[in-house]
Formats: sequence, C-alpha cells, structure tokens
Amino acid sequence: MSVLHEYAADLTQATLPLNGGPAGPMTRFDEVIGPEGTLRPAWKGLASAAVTLTQTEVARLVREIASTLADDGVTYAHRGGPRPWRLDPLPLVFDAASWSRIEVGLAQRAELLNAIMTDLYGDQRLLSEGVIPAPAVFAHPGFVRAIARPSVADPHPLLLTGTDLGRDADGEWRVLADRVQAPSGLGYAMENRLVISRLLPDLYHEADLHRIDPYFVVLRDALLQCAPSDDPDPRVVVLSPGTHSETAYDQAFIATTLGFPLVQGDDLVVHDGSVWIKPPRWPHAKPVDRVDVILRRVDAEWCDPLELRGNSQLGVAGLVEAVRRGTVHVVNGIGAGVLENPALLPFLPAACERLLGEQLRLPATPAWWCGDRDGLERVLSQLRRDPEAIIVRTLDGVSAGDDLTPDELAVRIRAHPYRYVGLARLPLSQAPVWRSGGVAEARPLVLRAFSVRYGSAYRTLAGGMATARDDDGVPHTKDVWVLKSDPSEPDQGLPGPSPLAMVPSIPALAPRALADMFWAGRYAERAEDLLRLVVSTQGLLERDGRRAASAAWALQGILQRLSGTRWMSSADELRSLLVDADRAGSAAHALAGMRGALEGVRDQLSGDTWRVFSIADRAMEAARDSTHPPQIAESAERMLSGILSLYGVTSNMIRDTGWHMIEAGRYLERALQLCILLEATTSTDAAGAADRQVLDGVLLAAESLVTHRRRYRGYGRTRSIFDLLLKDLDNPRSLAFALEQVKVHLEAMPDSTGSTRPERLRDALGEALEAVDVAGLSAETDGRRPALAEFLAESAKSLRRLADAIAELHFEGGPPAVQMSSLALVEEMGRA
Repeated sequence: MSVLHEYAADLTQATLPLNGGPAGPMTRFDEVIGPEGTLRPAWKGLASAAVTLTQTEVARLVREIASTLADDGVTYAHRGGPRPWRLDPLPLVFDAASWSRIEVGLAQRAELLNAIMTDLYGDQRLLSEGVIPAPAVFAHPGFVRAIARPSVADPHPLLLTGTDLGRDADGEWRVLADRVQAPSGLGYAMENRLVISRLLPDLYHEADLHRIDPYFVVLRDALLQCAPSDDPDPRVVVLSPGTHSETAYDQAFIATTLGFPLVQGDDLVVHDGSVWIKPPRWPHAKPVDRVDVILRRVDAEWCDPLELRGNSQLGVAGLVEAVRRGTVHVVNGIGAGVLENPALLPFLPAACERLLGEQLRLPATPAWWCGDRDGLERVLSQLRRDPEAIIVRTLDGVSAGDDLTPDELAVRIRAHPYRYVGLARLPLSQAPVWRSGGVAEARPLVLRAFSVRYGSAYRTLAGGMATARDDDGVPHTKDVWVLKSDPSEPDQGLPGPSPLAMVPSIPALAPRALADMFWAGRYAERAEDLLRLVVSTQGLLERDGRRAASAAWALQGILQRLSGTRWMSSADELRSLLVDADRAGSAAHALAGMRGALEGVRDQLSGDTWRVFSIADRAMEAARDSTHPPQIAESAERMLSGILSLYGVTSNMIRDTGWHMIEAGRYLERALQLCILLEATTSTDAAGAADRQVLDGVLLAAESLVTHRRRYRGYGRTRSIFDLLLKDLDNPRSLAFALEQVKVHLEAMPDSTGSTRPERLRDALGEALEAVDVAGLSAETDGRRPALAEFLAESAKSLRRLADAIAELHFEGGPPAVQMSSLALVEEMGRA
C-alpha cells in the first residue's frame, strides 16, 4: 500500500484534536486528503507519481534529504545551537485558483503595511485621527523615534515582506503575523525547492508549477533600482548579525544567489555622511567603496549604537544619520519592526479603508488590544471561560502567559492593559510529516509567503515555505508548490527584469572577511597536516618491533606538542585527536575553526565547500562509535580526503584578494607545521634504525615519501631528506616552496608595496633558508641535531611574527568598538 493511502486511512480514525479537545476523525483541515478520504484537487494532477510512493521509498527519501542538506551545510540555530535543517519529502501544493485569492490579499497587505509605515514616520494621520491608537504604537519597542519626521519619510520603506498564514476552523487562510523587520526564510525556501526537485524528479516534472528562480532575479533588480544615487554600478550589501544568527544560512544564501557581499556591522563605516566598506588600517586609509543599498538582517534597534541601542556590536555607528541624509537606502526601512506589533491587527481593516480606500481582503486572526476597554473585557472574559482558546502576547509579540495561571495573567494585564494583546488560537490545518521509517504523522502547519515591491506594485512569490513543528519546537519544513493555470503561463507571472548597464565590478572585501579567509586557509592546512601525522603514527603502531614503537613514540611527541598531553592509551589518544573539538590542536578543533571562518564568508564560496564538513562529520562519528584501532586510520583518511577536496573547490575561485588570503594562510601554516614536524628528527639513536623509522614517518606525514624514493636512493639519506623538505623549490611540501607561495600571494594584496613589514619578514625568512647549510643541519652531536633544532625554532618564531604582521597590515579595521553608557558619555562630554 502507498504511503498516501495509509495516511488517508489513518485520517478516518483519531487525528490531532482541535483546541486541545478530544480526538476524532478529520478534526483539522487536511492539506492533502479531503473529507471524503480522497486527494484534494491540487494533488489529483500529481496522483500518478505521488500515490505510488511506498513506505520504503519515502524512508529512503527522508535519509537522502537529510544527507543532501548536510552536504549543503544547511542549518538553523534553535535554542542556543545549530541544528540540521529538516525538510519533508512531499510539498504543500496549491492549485492556481486557491493561490490566486491568497496572492491578491498578500499584495494588498504589503501595500497597506508600506502605507502605514510611511504615515507613522511621516504625517501620522492615522494617529491624529484615531484610526490607530497612539499608545499601541509609541509603546512598541520597534517604533524608532530617530527617523519619525515628515522631511525624511521614505515613500517606499518596505521592499520585501514576509507573512505567516494559518487556516481557521472554516479552512480559510488568515494572517498570523507580519514579518517585515528583517524577513527571513526566502533562502531556505529556495534550498527546499532545489533539494526536492533533485530527489523527486518524477513528481517535480509531472507538476506544472511555478519555478522560484525568476523571483530572485526580480528581487535583485528591485534592490539595485532603489539605490538613492544615479551610479550605473550601485553597491548593494546584505547586512548580517554574524554566523551565530539563527538564520545565518538563509542570509548567506540570499547574498550568494543575488551576488551581493555578505557583511557584518564592523565591515562598514560611515564617513562624510555616507556608508562605505571599511578599508584595512581605517581610519588612516581612505574608504573607496561606497554602499548605496543595505538589505539588512539586523533588527533596527541594533543597527546604530550612536542613536539606537548603545551597546550594540552588530550595527554601524552613524547609519541613522546616513539614512536621514538619503545617501543610503536600507531595506526594509529602519523602524519597520513596529508593523510586527500584534496590537495593530484589530485596526488594520479601518486603516486599509482610510489609506487605500479598499476593504481588507486577507483578514488576520481575531485580535483584541487590551488598551481598548472593549478589547480588555473580551480578553479577560475569554481567559475566564476558555483560556486554551486565546493567546495573550505583549506588544513585541512575546507570549505572556506560558508560566502563569489565567488568574495571574489577568492581574498582570489589568496592571498595564496597553501592553497586551489577545489573539484567537486558530486550529490550523494539518499535513503529513514523514519520519525516518517512512511513517507519516499529521502535524499542524504555518505557511510563510513573501512579497516584493517591483516597479510600482507588490509581487507575491508563487510558493514559499510551510513549517510544522515537533513537540520540542524544532521545525519540519515543506516546499510550497503553486500549480499553473496554464502551461504557457510565465513562471511567477513576472515580467523580465529591466535592462541594466553592464559595468564590470570587483567587490571589495572588508578586513574581517580577509581575516576569515586567511584563517580558513590556516585551519585547513593545520587539519590536513595533523591528519597525515595521525595516519603515519597509527601505521607505525600497527608494526611490530622496538624500532617502529620508538618512531611512533617520536611522532606522538609531535602530536602532543600540537595538542597537549591527555595521558591516554595510544588508540584513545589518536581517537581524541580526531573527534575532540574541545581539544585545541585536534583535527576536530581545526575543522570547527575552519567552518566558523568560512561561515563568515559563505557568500564568497561554492556550495561544494560544505561537503568537506559533511564528510568529516561522518568520519568522526565512525571513529567515536568504534573501538577498533584500524578505524582510527580509516576515519583520518576519510577526513583527509574531505580536506583535499576543499583545495579542488578553492582552485576554481576567482583570483581576488580573498583567494590570495586563503592561499597565503594555507602556505604560512604549512611552513609552520613543517617546522614543528621536523622537530621529531632533532633527536637520533645510536643504532640509527629507529631514526630511519622516524624519518620515514616524517616523509609520510609531509606527503613526500614517494617523491624521496623516486629522487634519491640508498639508506644514507638524512641530508637528502632535509634538502627535499627544506630547500627543494620543486617540492610543494617544502619550506622553500611554502615561503615562495606566501610571497606571491602577499604581493597580490592591494596594500602590499614590496617593502611592507610582512614582505620584509618573508624575505628575511627566505634569505635565512637560502643561506643555511643542509649538511650542517644533518650533523649529529650526542644524539641530537642542534643546528637543526635551532634553525627550526627560529623559523617557527619568525613565521608567527609574519602572521601577526599580516594581520596588522591587512586585517586591522580601526580600533575596536567601545560601549559607552549614557552616564559615561555625559562625563566624557563634561571633561571635554
């Protein structure tokens, strides 16, 4: 039996109850199965492909979707940490007629919200005429007084809107909430579509649905057109709170897809009333890349520490003044968060008639503002009669009664009634969510839809993202399919984007982004070198004999120098070096550092980059689950193959400053790791046999064993090994080759002149290496090679000094931000 037949059969039995009441058949509107137990009209056209899906096939799809999302690095931060993104195999499907009613209502709502925001920050007619009560607006934390003046009011502050929808008891869609502060989810919606179309090709191609791609083209065009200047090449950036944001992936996806730089607050600076990408060595260097449009994903109160929230580290000091001057356009406008105020919901029908002269087409869930006498009595009465049928929220949308009894909540509301809003609890519709075993569970869902202002009108995305939540609150998402009324209908019903002048542009990278790329290269090389050392050590441990054990002990000494000593068995020690992310110097720690650095520049990278971490995560999981020593080497080799694939990805990057920084970091770290690795050869033994084992291990860890065998013969080869690893410019693993590459990449940086301190330090290192006598380094005295030990120590110290100099020249973006309380600011002004 197919999964849809089983699901339909289950719906004739007990399903999810309405409003916490007793369970019964078909207690919710089901998005797939109608009351008669047959497919809904939108699904009937897909029946030939959908009905044949079996439980085994769906279980396979669930696994493949999870694997694909992991390979793409799709995450969502929930309750303090990133979690894997969850996507259900079967979409939420609308036919053209059903979607048309939603589409018209969403376009009107976006136009209404834009008009309300323009009025609230301009003439404030709605407030003066009593259409919207002033306390409901001024008490909301999203109302930004700093821009509330008619002289600077933006006529089009809303470019992109998000709207959460749910069905009421009659199956009609109602607005649950407006998401206009910094609408999220459009990137996730596109990712969902990409995955489903790839893994369900038969169902996807059988459906004559609207593709999403044209919507992103129009969004990009709309952002470029709202630039305040006439520059033929306007600069647009996506302002992100950073990699710890719960929707960091969504922000990076949008930036990458639109082709705009992903920046953080510290990457920008306001100078002469305009916003610029901060240059290295600011404020001593003059900025050259002006920003015209900011698509912000930072909430308004954090956008400017000068005029808004003073302790913000996420915004740009002076941004509000730049907005007032009209030198930069912020999307959505600063202050849009006031429109997310649930207290506005009861007054939107009247506002729509006042501003647009129309009836509101898409109603919201019934809501009552407690600052109004009738609204207060309605909410208090509902709390006494049926508290489960109402949700009480504060003006900022936070649930107010989760930890209170109805009586306690009523007391709190009476104390400050204007702070609270009551909303009817909708039953919501349900749809099947499939588990890993291919078993469906009906869950209530919410639809998030999007609209963008393009030209003179708002266009609604034919699609979106549906979300059903587990009992633990973790979202399961569904792709949203809107079927065409006619196969010839253009995707999204959108006209082609307006032509723009083709102006070649090389986006500048802020110092923070350059630092992230530099450290990504260093962490990648650090992980690779440690993994090679683990493989070499494990190989020696698997051999019999005292000499192999002695050589393994020497290499373990290097590993412990890199990551500290844990006093465990050799197998546990090596396993810890693979999987313990809290252990500084371990492969897991290096990979975590690389992931963190690359997350900050995700817009610069190919999607293939994230498969590196997916491969490594699976290998580490295998190492954790197995106590078998050979599994250590196998997991290390799998992790190593993932790291090596990263070099294939970066080799296809454009040769801009970011790529040069990745390569500079990579080769600087290779040189440093080689110096540490060669320390294993500074001690010798009298017989020389164990010394040969150590040298072989070092060659293997440096990926030069085969090269050495091909180029040199015989066992009296200590000098040849040092020559190959230190001075051979044809060996990519040698110190000389690494230093030469560092030189090449530093010279390519805009701030390099040939005589900067990093270049001078690198030249000094090269000269010292060129002057060294390999025979002298190979000389032994009392079981040691003192000249080699001294040379390696000095080289490592110089390399660390070089890394600091690179950071000082290329990554410093001025002094760090300093928080000043209002009292401290007054005292500082008094002293002045």
